Amino acid sequence: MQQLRRAAVEEGKYSQRANALGRPISLWNPYDLEVHPADALRDVSRSGHVEALLPAYVLRDHDQVLSAAVTDALQGRSRLLVLVGSSSTGKTRACWEAVQPLADHGWRLWHPFDPTRADAALEDLHRVRPQTVVWLNEAQHYLGDATLGERVASAAHALLTDPGRMPVLILGTLWPDYARQYMALPSPGQPDPHSRVRELLAGRTLSVPASFDTAALRAAAVLAHNGDRLLADVLTRASTHGQVTQDLAGAPELLRRYQHGTPAARALLEAAMDARRLGVGPYLSQAFLIDAAAGYLPEPDCDYLPDDWAEAAFTELSRPVHGKQAPLRRLANRPPGTPAPVASSPAAGLLFRLADYLEQHGHTARRRLCPPGPFWYAAHTHLTHAEDLRNLATAAQDRYRLQWAHHLRLRAADAGDPFTLTALAGAREKAGDSDGAEAMYRRAADAGAADALRLLASMRHKAGDRESAKALYLEAAHIGVGGALLSLAQAWEREGDQEGAEALAREAADAGDTLLLKVLAKMRDRAGDREGSETLYREAADAGDPYSLRALALLRDRAGDREGAEALARQAADAGDTRVLRVLARLREQVGDPQGAETFAREAADAGDTRALNILARMRERVGDQRGAEAMAREAAAAGDAPALLFLARVREQTGNREGAESLAREAANEGDFLALLGLALMRDAAGDWEGAETLYMETVAGFGAVSSALLALGRIREQVGDPEAAEALYRRAAEAGDTDALIGLAVLRERAGDPEGAEALARQAADADDTRVLLALARIRQQGGNWEAAEAVYREAAEADDKDALTDLALLSAQAGDQQGAETLALQAADAGDTRALVDLGYMLQHAGAEVPWLHGLDADGSPTAPWTSTFE
Repeated sequence: MQQLRRAAVEEGKYSQRANALGRPISLWNPYDLEVHPADALRDVSRSGHVEALLPAYVLRDHDQVLSAAVTDALQGRSRLLVLVGSSSTGKTRACWEAVQPLADHGWRLWHPFDPTRADAALEDLHRVRPQTVVWLNEAQHYLGDATLGERVASAAHALLTDPGRMPVLILGTLWPDYARQYMALPSPGQPDPHSRVRELLAGRTLSVPASFDTAALRAAAVLAHNGDRLLADVLTRASTHGQVTQDLAGAPELLRRYQHGTPAARALLEAAMDARRLGVGPYLSQAFLIDAAAGYLPEPDCDYLPDDWAEAAFTELSRPVHGKQAPLRRLANRPPGTPAPVASSPAAGLLFRLADYLEQHGHTARRRLCPPGPFWYAAHTHLTHAEDLRNLATAAQDRYRLQWAHHLRLRAADAGDPFTLTALAGAREKAGDSDGAEAMYRRAADAGAADALRLLASMRHKAGDRESAKALYLEAAHIGVGGALLSLAQAWEREGDQEGAEALAREAADAGDTLLLKVLAKMRDRAGDREGSETLYREAADAGDPYSLRALALLRDRAGDREGAEALARQAADAGDTRVLRVLARLREQVGDPQGAETFAREAADAGDTRALNILARMRERVGDQRGAEAMAREAAAAGDAPALLFLARVREQTGNREGAESLAREAANEGDFLALLGLALMRDAAGDWEGAETLYMETVAGFGAVSSALLALGRIREQVGDPEAAEALYRRAAEAGDTDALIGLAVLRERAGDPEGAEALARQAADADDTRVLLALARIRQQGGNWEAAEAVYREAAEADDKDALTDLALLSAQAGDQQGAETLALQAADAGDTRALVDLGYMLQHAGAEVPWLHGLDADGSPTAPWTSTFE
C-alpha cells in the first residue's frame, strides 16, 4: 500500500512538472535567452551542437540589487526587477548570473516567446506556478505592445500579488528610451497608453551603467591575469573608457563597419535603423530594405551602382565582427522547437535583423531625421504586418507627412489592424457615412477591437434605432466589452426609460455584475429620487455587494435616520467594508455629534481600519485632550499607519500649537521617520516662516544625512534671504545627493552672478544625466533677459540632448520675435523629429493674419509642402 501511495505521489509530481511552464534553469542555454555571445560559435560535440564561450563574470553594483531580489525570492517573496541600460551593457548576462542560485533549489525559467512575446505572456501568465523565473528580456516587446502591453502589465501585477503563486521572480530588460516612454506622465487631456505599465515599473527598475568603474576594471584585470583570454583581449582596448561589455559584443567594430562601409551598405543600414526606430520589425524583408535604400544613397553613387550592388552590400553586412554579431544578420534556419518570427511580409523572401547596438545608435543619431521618400514607398509596397503599418502611419502623422500617414493607415486597415479600423470607422461616422462606418466597425470587431461594437451601438442609438443599439450593446457585453451594458442603461435612464434601464441592470446583476444597479442608484440620488435610489442600492446589496450597503447607510444618515444608517453600516462592516464606519464617524463629527463620531471611529479601528484612529486623535485634540490625541496617534503608528504622528503634528501646527507640533515631529523622527520633520518644515516654508522652516530643515539634514529635498529647500531659503554663497553650497550638496533639481538652482545662481560658462557647465552636467530641464531653464532666463543669441545656442543644445520641447519653444519664440523664416525652419526641424506642435501653432498664426499656410496639406518626405490631395477610404 505504501508503495502504491509513493507511486501515486511521484506520478502527481511528474504530472505537475509536465504541466508547469518553462523548464529547470539548469537546462537553459544562456544564448537561447538572448545573452550576447562574446566569442565565435564553435562545435563542441559530434552531434553538431555549438556553443560560444562567455568571459568570467565581473560583479558590479547593480548585481547586489539583483542578488537581494533573488534572496527575497528564495525566502518566499515575489519580486519584479527590470534592468535599464543601453545596448550591450550586460543587462541580460546580469539576469542570467543572478538566477543561478535558484537552479540549486529546483526553480524553473519560462521565456514567453511564441507566437509573439506579448501573446505568449498574456495567454499563460495566469498559469505561472511558484518557484518560476519569468524571463522578459527586451521587455518592450511585452509591455510596449500597443494591443496587449497594458494587459500584460496587469497580468504580471496579478502574478506578483497572488499569495497562492508566491514566490516568483520576474526579470526584464529595457533600453532607457523605452523606460522613459513608459514612465512618462501624459500631458493634461492626452491619452495615457502606459498607465498600467508605469504602475508596474514604479520602484522596480534598476539602472545598469554603460561603463565599468575603477573597481570593476580592477576585478576584470585580475580575472584576465588568471587566464581569461576574452577579458585579457578586451582590456587591451577598453581599459581606458571602461566599455567592456560593449566591446565584448563587438559594438565598436559594428559602429566602424557602419561608418566606413560602402555607400550601399550604409544605405541598407540606415534604412534598417529608421525602420526599427519608427516601429517596424525586428525582422526586415530584403525587398523592403533594397527599395528603401535607394533614398539613402547620394545621387552620384546611384548613377554608378553595379547590377549586383544589393547582393554585394548584404554580403558585406552579413560578415560577423570578431566572429560575433553581424551588422545586418540574415535570419538563419531555426533550430527545432524555436518559434518563427513575425515577419513584416510573409512573402518577402529573405529576412534580416539589425544588430542591437546599431539599432540603438540609430535611435540616437537619427532621432531628428525624417526618412526619405523611397523609405515610405517601400513600406507601403512591401510591409503587410498590421502593427508595422500602424506604427509607420503614426510616425508619418507625427512628422506631418499626412498623405503617407493616410495611405499607410489604409494599408494597416487592409491588414486587419483593429485600432486603425476603429479610427477609420469613426472618421466615416463623422463624415456621415453610416453604412461605411458600420462595415468598418464590424471589421474592427472581427479583428479584435473590443470597443468597436460598443461604438457602433452608440452610433445606432444616436440615430434613434434603440432596438438595434440594444442588440449591439448586448452583443458587445456578451464578448466581454467592459461598460457596454452600462452605456446603454445610462442612455435609457437619461431619456426617461427607467424601466428599461432597471431591466438591464437586473439582468447584469443576475449574471453577478452589480455595477449597473449602483450607477443607476447614484443617478437617481442626484436627480432627487431617494426612494428609487434606495431600492436599487438594496437590490445590489441583496445581490452580494457590501459597498451598496455603505451607500444605503449614507442615504439613511442624510435623511436623518441614524438608527437605520448605523444598522446598515454595521452590516457593511460585517461584510468586509470597514470604511463605512469611518465615513459615518466623519459625518457624525460634522453634525456636532462627537460621541457618536468616536463610537463609529472606535468600531472602525477595532475592525482594522487604522485611519479611523487619526479621526479619533484629531477629535481628542480639538476638545483639548492632547494626551488622548497622542495616545491615539501612537496607537495608529503602532498598527502600521506610519504618518499618524505627522498628521497630529500638522493639526497642532494649524491650530497654533507650534511647540506641540515640533515635539511630535521630533518623536516621529526619533523613530526613524525623517519625513515628519521634513513635512513640518515644508508647512512652515509654505507659510512664509523661513526661519522656523530652516531650523527644521537643518535638523532633518543633521539627523538623517544628505536628504536632498531638505538641502534643496534650505538652498532656496538662503537664496530668498539674499545669501547666494550659502545657497550655492546647499544646492551643491543636494546635487551630490542625486537631486538634479538642485542643478537648476545652481545654474541660475551662476548665471545671475555673471558666470555663464559655469551655468552652462552645470546644465550640461544635468543633460548628461538625461535631464535637460536645466538647459531649458537657462535658455529661458537668457531669452527673458534679451540675450537672444545666447538663448538660442542653449535651446539648440537642449534639442541636441533630445529635449522634445526645445525646438518647439525656440520656433515659437522666433515667431514672437518677428523672425518668421527662422520660426518656420525650426518648426520643420521639430516636425522631422516627430513634434508638430510648432508647425500647427505657426499655421494658426498665419491663418489669423490672413496669410497662406504653405503646409496646409502636409509635408512631403523631403520637408517640402505637399500639393493639395483628397483623402479617400478606399
